[in-house]
Amino acid sequence: MAFVTHQFVRKMVSSAARSAAVRHVTVIGGGLMGAGIAQVAAATGHAVVLVDTSEDILRKSTAGIEGSLKRVAKKKFADKPESGEQFVQKVLKNISTNTDAASAVKSTDLVVEAIVENLRVKQDLFGTLDKVAPDHTIFASNTSSLPISDIASSTARLDRFGGLHFFNPVPMMKLVEVVKTSQTSQETFDALVEFSKVLGKHPVSCKDTPGFIVNRLLVPYMMEAIRLHERGHGSKEDIDVAMKLGAGYPMGPFELLDYVGLDTSKFIIDGEFLHGLGHRAAVSLKVCLTDVVTLGWHAMEPENPLFAPSQLLNKLVAEGKLGKKTGEGFYKYK
Repeated sequence: MAFVTHQFVRKMVSSAARSAAVRHVTVIGGGLMGAGIAQVAAATGHAVVLVDTSEDILRKSTAGIEGSLKRVAKKKFADKPESGEQFVQKVLKNISTNTDAASAVKSTDLVVEAIVENLRVKQDLFGTLDKVAPDHTIFASNTSSLPISDIASSTARLDRFGGLHFFNPVPMMKLVEVVKTSQTSQETFDALVEFSKVLGKHPVSCKDTPGFIVNRLLVPYMMEAIRLHERGHGSKEDIDVAMKLGAGYPMGPFELLDYVGLDTSKFIIDGEFLHGLGHRAAVSLKVCLTDVVTLGWHAMEPENPLFAPSQLLNKLVAEGKLGKKTGEGFYKYK
C-alpha cells in the first residue's frame, strides 16, 4: 500500500511539474502573429516578454495588443465597462518588452519564435539563444512551412525543441498545431500541449512534415485552383463561388490566396534566393547574410505534382501584385 501511495504521489508531483513548467514566456517577433501569441499568453496569467528589434516596433505592437484587448473587453464586459478596463490593464501588466533577445531569455521557460519565414535567420536566432537560455527552457517555432528539425539543428537542445503553429488572428483562432520531431522528448511535447490548452486553444498533434496538417492540405488546394484556372477549366470567380457554395468554405481559393499574400504562397512552393538580406531580424542578431537560399516544397519533393510551381502565380508576384496588401492580386482592391 505504501508503494502504491508513493507511486501515486510521484505521479501527481510529475503532473503538477508539467502544468507549472511554463510560467514565463518570451515571444520573439512583434508582428501580428507574435503580438497575438503574447496577448493570449498574458491574458492567461503568463509573464510575457515581447522582443523585436526597435522600441518603435514594440510600441506599435503593444498598441495593437491594447486595441485588441479593448475589443475583447467590450464584448466580454459589455455591462461592466470598469471591469473591462481592469481586465485590459491587468493583461498589459503581464507584458514587458525588450530589444535584446539574448537577455530576454535568461530566465524564461518557453521561447516562441514568430519572425521572418527564413531558415537561416531562424537558425541563427536559436543558435544564439541556445547559448544563454537556461537548460530547462523549451524552444518552439511558429513556422508554417519550414521543418522544425532543420530549425532546431542549430541548437544543442533537440529534445527540448518543438513547433507551436498558431493561426491568424491568434486571439480568435482556437487551433494550435503542436509539432513533434523525431528528437522532441515526450516531456517537451506534453508541456507544449498543456501550454496550448492553458491558453484556451485546441492543440492537435503533428509530425514534422511540410506544412504539418492545415497548410499541407491548404497550399496544394490553392495551387490546384490556380492550375485549374490556368488550364481554362474555370474562371477564378466561378471557382471561388463553387468552393464557397459547394464546399461551405468562407473564402474561395483565389480570395484566400490574396488574403494570405501571393508572395507567401510562392515562397512556400518555390523557396527564395535572397541577395544581401537586410531583414530587421538579421540586424538584431548581428548576422551578416549575403546570399541566402531557402528551399521550397517543390525543391524538397520535386516529383510531387501537388508542389509544382505556377507560371501565373510567378508572373503576378514578379509584377508586385501580391494580394490585398498591395491592392491587387488575383482581384483588385480599393
